[in-house]
Amino acid sequence: MRIGERRIGPGHPPYVIAELGVNHDGDRDRALHLVNAARAAGADAIKVQWFEADRLLSRAARLARYQEISGASDPFDLLRGLELDPGVIAEIVEQSVAAGLATIATLFSVDHVDAAVRCGFDAFKTASPDVVNRPLIDALVATGRPLLVSTGAATLAEVEAVTGWLGAHDHVLMHCVSAYPTPDDMACLAGRAAMCRINRNALGYSDHTMAQDTGALAVAGGACVLEKHLTLDRTAPGPDHAMSLDPDGFARYVRLAHRAHRMLGAPTKAPLAIELDVREVSRQSVTARCELPAGHVIAPGELTLKRPGGGIEPSRLAETVGRRLARPVAANTPLRDEDLA
Repeated sequence: MRIGERRIGPGHPPYVIAELGVNHDGDRDRALHLVNAARAAGADAIKVQWFEADRLLSRAARLARYQEISGASDPFDLLRGLELDPGVIAEIVEQSVAAGLATIATLFSVDHVDAAVRCGFDAFKTASPDVVNRPLIDALVATGRPLLVSTGAATLAEVEAVTGWLGAHDHVLMHCVSAYPTPDDMACLAGRAAMCRINRNALGYSDHTMAQDTGALAVAGGACVLEKHLTLDRTAPGPDHAMSLDPDGFARYVRLAHRAHRMLGAPTKAPLAIELDVREVSRQSVTARCELPAGHVIAPGELTLKRPGGGIEPSRLAETVGRRLARPVAANTPLRDEDLA
């Protein structure tokens, strides 16, 4: 599948998404600054969250623990202060396109789908809580644009169900742990393997750890898409800043992920061109202990194994004993097939 101009999947470089999330703090200028920072750090795409507190929250809504720790006291007040005006979102898309970045939007309501399509987003995403929100997923599939689906806190049965809803639509399941931040020993990178058994599409990792090398580890495990929160200041007040990476940290995150991809290589086992010299020099060959005349039948004690390779391989030592020589062989010389009658 493709997002924008980039092809995504096994064998292709990792696709790194800079999640702006709510780290703009509802401020237009900060949001646009984040776009520039994402580009400079080497991201392939930016992602915004499109929500309205009044559409998303009921009277029963409460804060998550990590939001309380950040100093928030009321979920409505928190989210209202982090909303982006649709006009600002359109500006973010425009600036991202100018910077050569693809654009992705996480939507939380079917009410925003049409407006998001008009904005020109390259792809859409559902947040982990909406892995069971079939009306939203169906509406996003109907747009025809690629869909990323986060699976934090989901059961394997729920992942299997959403895979069925998605069908043949271009999509990426994003392995995720819904803890902000995610401790290293809870990252569960091996969980991707369970999803591989029920979904053959490209898989990704939505990374909420505070580490800079988790993306590289995920790529080594087969992740094709990475999503990481970007902030301009990790010490800023707000629910997500502390667990995000600043521009320098994000740039290193991208570099490590791409290095991991380069180190993976192809899923085959064959001698590489850079190995051939060492292979020939350091392997051993069946070698004559003494001078042997043409027509001689080789006796057991007349052969040994020595470097270099390129002659009869050591695995054929036993079968070479008893063979007649087609030509003379000098002492301490590797035997070749053409030496045998």
